[in-house]
Amino acid sequence: MRTKPDLSFWKLWNLSFGFFGVQIAYALQSANVSRIFTTIGADPHDLSYFWILPPLMGLVVQPIVGLMSDRTWNRFGRRLPYLIFGALIAVIVMCLLPNAGSFQFTVQSAILFGIVALMLLDTSINMAMQPFKMLVGDMVNEKQKGLAYSIQSFLCNAGSIVGYIFPILLMWLGMKNVAPQGVVPQTVIWSFYIGAAILLLCVIYSLIKVKEWPPKLYNEYNGIPESGKEKKSSGNIITLLRHAPKTFWTVGLVQFFCWFAFLFLWTYSVNTVAHNAFDTPSMVSYTGISYNGQDYEGKYLIANDTTVIIDHGKKVSDFLTSTTGSFKLTTADIVVKNPDGSLDMEGADSATIGNAADCQFTSKTVLDAATPQFNDAGNWVGLLYAVQALGSVLWAMVLPRFRSRKFSYTLSLLIGAIGFVMTAFVTNQYLLFVAFLFIGCAWAAMLAWPFTILTNSLKGGNIGAYLGLFNCTICIPQIVAALAGGWILTLMSTPGELAPEYLMMLVAGISLAIGSICVFFIKEHNPKDDETPVETPVISEDL
Repeated sequence: MRTKPDLSFWKLWNLSFGFFGVQIAYALQSANVSRIFTTIGADPHDLSYFWILPPLMGLVVQPIVGLMSDRTWNRFGRRLPYLIFGALIAVIVMCLLPNAGSFQFTVQSAILFGIVALMLLDTSINMAMQPFKMLVGDMVNEKQKGLAYSIQSFLCNAGSIVGYIFPILLMWLGMKNVAPQGVVPQTVIWSFYIGAAILLLCVIYSLIKVKEWPPKLYNEYNGIPESGKEKKSSGNIITLLRHAPKTFWTVGLVQFFCWFAFLFLWTYSVNTVAHNAFDTPSMVSYTGISYNGQDYEGKYLIANDTTVIIDHGKKVSDFLTSTTGSFKLTTADIVVKNPDGSLDMEGADSATIGNAADCQFTSKTVLDAATPQFNDAGNWVGLLYAVQALGSVLWAMVLPRFRSRKFSYTLSLLIGAIGFVMTAFVTNQYLLFVAFLFIGCAWAAMLAWPFTILTNSLKGGNIGAYLGLFNCTICIPQIVAALAGGWILTLMSTPGELAPEYLMMLVAGISLAIGSICVFFIKEHNPKDDETPVETPVISEDL
């Protein structure tokens, strides 16, 4: 096997530079998805279900990209074709997702549009992320891998910070941070547009600067025989899992509780901060009227052809208490008021109500997503995520200094658990910086030690496949958390009252603390690493 040559700093930089643009896209998604769905009218109890799609796509895409790219060779290279395709799809979808509330859809249609866009966005981001780690594994020698992953770590966190602060930065520059009910503010929409443009430029830069080794040279540098034996030894996914080292499974157990916790952070942090620290007013959202056993539901309920009595949550009780006798009730999905005062309606259905006093209505209490307080909180959460990324960078510098990797792993997760608990109860928006710095410590360890420990236990030509499979230990716990989130929140909620989403931060903190205990089950492959952990931590892609 030939020894891989030393690469200059700028060649190492070029291998990972595209990560900067991909990470901006990921940061915009993770910080704004719940905000977007809340704005277009999603029920708080349903928010976690929308987050099933990102990890589900990662569960499907990452192993496939890992396996296929291990065996792909064409004129664009080995890994770059997947980067190109994934990034181009991401650019298109980033221009569509934040506009889910701007196309005059019904609430249900806008949510469905957002779900499809989110699915495509996360699929493409996953496809674009994976090649960068593999490029380092393919082309960088052992001596320089620490520096290469440090560069990737820097670009990853820099991209995160830029993506997180875009909305609040655009607000400071004078762009509108509020919009009509059901429409996403311009600060968020333009953040996605700018992020898409940067991602496209980063991909073009990568294609110009990165030249992968041809197959013969790659095989020589990585000790892979040119005969078909390597393909046979790779096997399928089931075979790879059967022969996976024990480290794969023990680290995966820790991963479960960590990523379970962070799914709740991304899902419920906006509403938690909006309620606790920004005093966002709540509103009673009416979902329908019942009369003589008949239910009437619609985005709009119109009385006597002129009075909109349910319009994105406006109170119907005032109308019912002030009206006597019969009236004509019309339900509609879309209502447009003309300059002459007449109404154009789509999906309309009419009925005659004999007595308003006999009507009953169903309602729920939610935060008013059209208020300045909610949108200020949404921007502030982006800033908090940037603080988390900064805390992650600083703590990542400290991690290699611990003599015991497992001790630093445990400590980091416990500090993060404290940060989650603080987020649940702190009402001062500036004190939340401390909470998210603590959460950043856990984030640094989650992105560093699992992949470092795993790659130390892997040998041969299946590294790409195993890294793809290992990302399932990131995706599966998020899927479980997304499925369980609505159920857990319902258990803690009182019907008709505002859902206590802040308590989900407490649940997340408990989960992270359990993960810290599970660290003790990890058996590292090379015992000497426990005595002198000198390498720079490996940073994983953020799914």
